[in-house]
Amino acid sequence: MLDFDTPSSLPYELPDFAKVEVSELVPAFFTAVDDHAAEVAAIAATPEEPTWENTVEALEASGRMLDRVLAVIFNYAGTMATPEIRDVEEAVSPPLAKHFSELYLNEALWERIKRVDENTQIEEGSEEAALMAYWRRKFRRGGAELAPEQRDELKQIDERLAELSTRFGRVLQEQTEASAVLITLEEELAGLSEATREVLATDAKEAGKQGWLIRLGLPSVQPILESLENPEVRRRVYEASLQRAGTANDETLKEIARLRARRAALLGYASHADFVAEEETAGSVDAVKGLLNQVIPAAVGNAHGEYKRLLDKQAVSAGEENPELTGADWAYWSAQLKQEELSVDEEELRSYFPLDQVLIDGAFYAAQRLYGIEVVRREDLEGYHPEALVWEVREGADSSYPGVAPGEGIGLIITDMYARPTKRGGAWMSSFVDQSDLLGTKPVVVNVLNIAKPAELAPGEVGRALLSLDEVATVFHEFGHALHGLLSEVRYPSLSGTSVPRDFVEFPSQINENWALQPEILANYAKHVDTGEVLPAELVAAVQKQAQWGEGFATTEYVAACVVDLAWHQLTEDEAAQVTDIAAFERRALEEAGIDIADKIAPRYRSAYFNHIFAGGYSADYWSYLWAEVLDADGFQAFVDTGAAREASLDADDAAKTSGAEAEEIDLDDVRFAGERFRRMILSRGATIDYEDAFWMFRGRQRSVEPLLRRRGLAGAVTG
Repeated sequence: MLDFDTPSSLPYELPDFAKVEVSELVPAFFTAVDDHAAEVAAIAATPEEPTWENTVEALEASGRMLDRVLAVIFNYAGTMATPEIRDVEEAVSPPLAKHFSELYLNEALWERIKRVDENTQIEEGSEEAALMAYWRRKFRRGGAELAPEQRDELKQIDERLAELSTRFGRVLQEQTEASAVLITLEEELAGLSEATREVLATDAKEAGKQGWLIRLGLPSVQPILESLENPEVRRRVYEASLQRAGTANDETLKEIARLRARRAALLGYASHADFVAEEETAGSVDAVKGLLNQVIPAAVGNAHGEYKRLLDKQAVSAGEENPELTGADWAYWSAQLKQEELSVDEEELRSYFPLDQVLIDGAFYAAQRLYGIEVVRREDLEGYHPEALVWEVREGADSSYPGVAPGEGIGLIITDMYARPTKRGGAWMSSFVDQSDLLGTKPVVVNVLNIAKPAELAPGEVGRALLSLDEVATVFHEFGHALHGLLSEVRYPSLSGTSVPRDFVEFPSQINENWALQPEILANYAKHVDTGEVLPAELVAAVQKQAQWGEGFATTEYVAACVVDLAWHQLTEDEAAQVTDIAAFERRALEEAGIDIADKIAPRYRSAYFNHIFAGGYSADYWSYLWAEVLDADGFQAFVDTGAAREASLDADDAAKTSGAEAEEIDLDDVRFAGERFRRMILSRGATIDYEDAFWMFRGRQRSVEPLLRRRGLAGAVTG
C-alpha cells in the first residue's frame, strides 16, 4: 500500500504506482481530509498575532497528504476509470466539496488573513501580493462574507454540485462506450486505410465483438467521418455521436445549471457566467460577448460559402441534381474537396507523422531549440499504466538560462497517448506534483491523449501510430501546457504553473501549437514511417495552405458550443428550472446568436455530452480557448519578428511601433532570445503576474484581435 502520509522517495516525489491499491484510496482520502482539517484548525486557533508566516504560508504548506491522495484519484479517474475507480471518485467528491466549503467559511481563519493583509507591508506586484489577492478572492467567493443561513445553503449547494458533476461524467463515459458503432460488413469500411481497419478490428475484439468497432470521441463530428465512403455508415456514426447520452444526463445537467445560478445569486452575481468571468482576464461577460460578436458573423458567413462549395462537389461526384448535404456528410465532402484542391491525400500525409517522431523529434526538439531544455526517457521509473511513459526534463548542456545550472533536473513528464475504454475522451494535462520553492518540490506533470493504438505496440515504446494534422497539433498543444507546469519558478503552490485563469492558461499551449508547422521543426520530425523520406516540399506547401481550410465550419461549431455554454450559465435559478426541452433551448440560443446554419453544423459539444462544462472546469468558460487564441495569434508575432522581441526587452514603446512585420519563416538559431523571454515572463511566473502587463511586456504592445481574424480567414468580421 502506498503511504500517502509522506512524500514519495522516488525522484521528484513521483508516486510509487506499483503500491497503489484502489481499495485503500477512500480510507486514505478521509484520513487526509481529517489531517488537513486539523492543520487548518490549528492555524485558525494560533494564539500569536497573525503573521505572513504563521497564517498565509502555513495555509499554503497545509494539506500535503490530501494533495497526494487527490492527485492519484483524479488522474486515475480520467485515465483508468474502471468501475472501482468511478466508485472512488463518486465517494470522495461530495465530502471534498464540503471540506473546502468549511475551509472558506472558517471565520477565525478569514479574520486572521484579513489582519495579515492590514498589518503587513506587501510590495505591490510581488508574489506575496498575488497570493494575498488569491486567498482573499477564494474566501470571498467561497461565502466568507455571507450570513450564517446563507453559508449553510452554499455548503449544501457545493456538495450537491460535486455529486452531480461526477455523476454527469460517469454517465457520459458509460454512454459513450455503449454508443460505439459496430460494423459487421467489410464493404461498409470503404475509404478506410488498412491500418485504421486493424485498429477497429482490435477494438472490436477487446470488446468481445465480431467485426470492426468505431469508438466515439468527445466532439459531435468524429474524425473517421472524413474517410467513410458509405453515407449510411456516416449517418450511423454521426447519429450515435449526437445521441450518445440520450436523456440520461438531462435532469442532471438542468439541476447543475439551476444550482450554479442559485449559488451565483447568493454570492451577489447576476449569473454563474458573471461569477466565472470575474476571475478571468476577460473580466466580464460583456467582454466575452464582444469577442464572440466579432467572430460569429464572419464564421457563419464563411460556413455558408463552404456549404455551397461542398454541395456542388457532392453533386458533381455523386451525379445528383439536388443533393442534400447533412451534418453527417460535411466532413467527408470537405476532405474530398481539400484533396482535390490542395492535392493532399490525408492517408499519405499521416505516413509522415508517426507518434514517436512527432513527440520526440517534434515537440521535444522544438522545446530544446526554444528554451534550452532536454527531455530524456527514464526507463527506471514506471507510470501508472504500461502505456504511461516517464521522461525527465533537464536544463540543456548549452543553456544559459539564469539561475539554473546546465544539466540540472527540472521535473518529470508522463506521456499517456493511446485511447482505451477506461480513459475519458479528449486530451489534457494534469499533475501529480506541483512546483513550489516553499515546499521544495519540482513538478511531475502528465500529458494524456486519445490516439488510436497501433496493432503492434512494444512494451515501453512510444509507438508508431500515424497521426492526422489535428492530432499533431494536439501533441504540441498539450506539451505546451506541460511546459507551463514544468518551467514554473514560484514560491507558493497555489500560484504554480498552470494555476492561472482559464482564458490565459490556453495561451502557452496554443503558442506551442505554432511550432508544429514551422519549416525547421517540421523537417526534423515529418519523415515517412517506412522510408525515412522527409516530407516533400510540395506536401509542406499543401500543409501550410491547409491552415485556413474549413475554418468557417471549425469556427462555427466552436462558437456554437460557446453560445450553448453561456446560454445555460446566464440563466437565473427560475429560468433554469423552466427549461423542459433541451434541444429547443439550444436551437433558440443559437438562433439568437445569429448561427443560422445549426441544422448543418452541430455545436462541437451538445449539452448532453458537454463534459467540459458539466463535469470539467470550463463551465461558462468554454470561450476561454478563443480568448487565449487572440493572445496566441498576436503574441506569436514576437517570435516571428525576433528583432522586435529584442527591441521590446529594451524599449517596449519603440518596439510597439515596428512589431507588425510579418515573416514566413523563423530562424531558430536567432529565436532562442524570444524563447527565453517567453519562459522568463510567462511560463515561469504562474499566477504571480498581471496578465495584461505580462503580455504587453512580451509582445511590445497591447493585444489585438486582428491577427486571430486573419489566421482563421475571418478578416472580414466587424471589429468596431
